[in-house]
Amino acid sequence: MAIAALRRIPLHLARSHPPLSLRPLARSCSSSSPDPSSGSSKVADRVVKLFAVDPEGSKHEVIGLAGQTLLRALINAGLIDPASHRLEEIDACSADCEVHISQEWLDKLPPTSHDESYILTRASRNRILNKHARLGCQVVLQPELQGMVVAVPEPKPWDTP
Repeated sequence: MAIAALRRIPLHLARSHPPLSLRPLARSCSSSSPDPSSGSSKVADRVVKLFAVDPEGSKHEVIGLAGQTLLRALINAGLIDPASHRLEEIDACSADCEVHISQEWLDKLPPTSHDESYILTRASRNRILNKHARLGCQVVLQPELQGMVVAVPEPKPWDTP
């Protein structure tokens, strides 16, 4: 008797609810303002424009997005070879994304981590850390960095083919 009752349940459900393919899809169309903690809904609100000076001394406008690394913005602008730095993790870094940042902008960045300092020192010829050197893969763009000027140093002699 219980088995017979269980067999009737699917029939009862099928009669009371239309098949899924016939149901209208419900969409939520809210016109409320976006939640500030979830980030901006417009890409234009996240754009960070900065300037990069290449090894020849030419100044280039670089456009990145807030939350993106400086390395990604420089690669997109064609100033750093993407093959030279495949991963944006400090463990895989070889200092090919080293950039030099002026003091006024360095003060707006978080301090250099121990790993970043070690990699920059290891990559320098005299084993002396340049106080303006940072790894592009470790600098995260923020709206406060609008207008920042960075210098892309020339490749180290021991790195050129």
